[in-house]
Amino acid sequence: MMHGKCRRVFITCTLESWSYNKQSHLPHGATLIGTILSSDKTNISMLSGGRIAHPLLIGLANIKMSTRLKLLSHLFMLTALLPVPNFIHPSRRMHSVLEDRLVHQCLDIVLSPLKQAARLGAMIPDFNGDMGYCFTPLASYICNTLEAAMLAAVGRKTSPLTMVMFKQFGDPFRHELRMRETTLAQLSVAKSKANPVDVEAFFREAQHFRLNGVHEPFWRNYLLACPSSFLTPEFLHYLHRKFWDRDAKWCINVVGAAEIDFCFLILQPIVGFQHFKGGITKLKQVTGRVHCDIQCYIVGIISGPSPTGFVTAICALMDFHYQVQAHQIDDGDTAVINDALSEFHTNKDVILQLGAQHGEGQKNPINNCVKGVISLYC
Repeated sequence: MMHGKCRRVFITCTLESWSYNKQSHLPHGATLIGTILSSDKTNISMLSGGRIAHPLLIGLANIKMSTRLKLLSHLFMLTALLPVPNFIHPSRRMHSVLEDRLVHQCLDIVLSPLKQAARLGAMIPDFNGDMGYCFTPLASYICNTLEAAMLAAVGRKTSPLTMVMFKQFGDPFRHELRMRETTLAQLSVAKSKANPVDVEAFFREAQHFRLNGVHEPFWRNYLLACPSSFLTPEFLHYLHRKFWDRDAKWCINVVGAAEIDFCFLILQPIVGFQHFKGGITKLKQVTGRVHCDIQCYIVGIISGPSPTGFVTAICALMDFHYQVQAHQIDDGDTAVINDALSEFHTNKDVILQLGAQHGEGQKNPINNCVKGVISLYC
């Protein structure tokens, strides 16, 4: 388990990741069966109608991680297909609010048996056919950043794990955790000022607390389910995709597209690693494996043509990426992770000074620290 300010970065889904509090004890002979949920809105057809699916998968935290991650083990089962509707509300801004509400309502229905089992327990057979008295707390919900914010009932540019908003994303310390009691209390205040049936009025009141307009989150009556605990980031979105969408783009903007492509072109091919004979700036379908291979080369590639402070910041991020992927993290590892984060925050201003940070679809650099500062989930 991770401690200190890095605790919220990556949490292995083990029995220690969630537990019943000291006031409530399991009955004698009862067993905890941690539930892992995962959902991701996915395009299933690109040229024939643009069909979109939103599957909800379920797995168990009690299974060894190395076994659970193998695709052939089939340890994640399709539980439901969440609807992807088109709304006719005159305000297009309300379409996302209505869609978020619908997802929470569907999760409320689908997960109702698990909620009951988490509160009262259920008799479940094991592989021998023997019945066991089991409780099913929500151990983890795996999703990308946007969906995590939706599930936590917070708006865009707001952390689903802490009380921080975009203006504080650059702070080098961890803010207060976003506890379920806090969010429910904020929703209660918003309900007292506006009827949730009036979507626009309720959304305006919810915005004062940086909430997204969902009035009944699915986890409100799920025993001990707190977004700051069950929203456990995973490597693909929070490391590799973040690297490709941000870190790699900074390097390209600082070094130059032609120069960085040439550096990757002349690298000696290594068995087990992809050789980028055409460079990396024109890659289109980039997988997680490609992200990993580029991360192995990137520090050496930028060391020559980049300023020392920029190289130090990127190297600190790569050290952070490498350290947090360990299966077990002790206090010594946590100290190393904290040092890497501190080194990055010490040198991150160089990224803005060099004009490496660009907004989505923008060619000009962002020099405003409020918009251009880098956020890490610490």
